[in-house]
Amino acid sequence: MDLTAYIRQRRRPDAPLLMTHIVIGYPSMAASYAMVAEMVNAGVELMELQIPFSEPIADGPVILRANQEALAAGATVAGCLDFARRAAAEFPIPFLFMSYYNILYKYGVEPFVAQMADMGLAGAIVPDLPPEEGGAYLQAMAAHALNPVLIFAPTSPEARLALLARHARGMVYCVARKGVTGADTDFTASLEDYLARCRRSTDLPLAVGFGVKQRSDIAFLKDRAEVAVIGTETIRRFDTGGLAAVRSFIEGLR
Repeated sequence: MDLTAYIRQRRRPDAPLLMTHIVIGYPSMAASYAMVAEMVNAGVELMELQIPFSEPIADGPVILRANQEALAAGATVAGCLDFARRAAAEFPIPFLFMSYYNILYKYGVEPFVAQMADMGLAGAIVPDLPPEEGGAYLQAMAAHALNPVLIFAPTSPEARLALLARHARGMVYCVARKGVTGADTDFTASLEDYLARCRRSTDLPLAVGFGVKQRSDIAFLKDRAEVAVIGTETIRRFDTGGLAAVRSFIEGLR
């Protein structure tokens, strides 16, 4: 699908779109599917479906624990593919896989990407695969008209941002700070300057994640990014208050 066009067509004047994140199979397949439904009904416009992995190096303790518990409960790649196929068929928003390259490598990059296209996914985020080592992945994604969402970081120099922008499709994921998911982020002038650098580096929509967890964060991003990414905080809300808490949280962000 044309993910860039989807984002631009649905962009709201008062706030960025919301992209949430679930770990497939946490705490169970049924519960994670119910969370997808709850988030879509609460107004989420895009969603990352994380295939659980034993060493999720970009993720903080909350998402790490969710990965571990999903694997312990029996989540498999085949089961995650079935989950994604069902979600993409039932809900009218773009879904993207998020996982680590070993999953694709062991499955086979071309067969995995072909499965994504067949099930109607929009693209993927593979945080540990730089474009210099991802030729087969990028070629397969292009062949199947899928969006490889690449990652900008605050430490990336201008030349690196330009290289990533040449290979990205759909949107660019801008990591709001150094470190892993789940920690606090300062929504201040330094983040504003970084996002301005990101904006100069690409014409693609910007999605900002890592530490986005309250309404003031969403308001800060209103004129600086097209998409706000919320991951850890939705899992925290589910753990403490169940599906009702997740829906209330999402509805209160804008």
